[in-house]
Amino acid sequence: MNIIGAIIAGIVGTFVITMVMEMAPKMGMPKMDMVGMLGAMFSPESNRTLGMVIHLMMGVVFAIIYALLWNLGIGSQGLLRGAIFGIGHWLVAGSMMAGMPMMHAGIKAGVIEAPGIFMFKNGGIMAFLGGLMGHIIFGLVVALVYGIFA
Repeated sequence: MNIIGAIIAGIVGTFVITMVMEMAPKMGMPKMDMVGMLGAMFSPESNRTLGMVIHLMMGVVFAIIYALLWNLGIGSQGLLRGAIFGIGHWLVAGSMMAGMPMMHAGIKAGVIEAPGIFMFKNGGIMAFLGGLMGHIIFGLVVALVYGIFA
């Protein structure tokens, strides 16, 4: 496994999914401000820099998990597996959204609305589909970038 390649793939993949989230409202999708949500996790005042750092760290961790699984022979590094891993990633991340109110200062203070499981409270089925597509794109980008290093 190439750890540097996985880290770079995670950073690039996270920047791409963040750009997709920023463009979502312009494409008729609900606002998906994960950076703002993460930035308000520890304090009701959102710190977008902190939110982006947390988002990047999570992207790197998931990219390392993808690379580790590929290295262990669970699937092979490629676009199809990247998309499949992105779907699995969304199932994990989307499920965790339901627990956000228990550990989120901004939600507890009423500054940020609780997203609900798969962000259904934050835009219904369109938020669900947007999150799914974003994570598929993340998986594809991680697979492409990691492929350069593998």
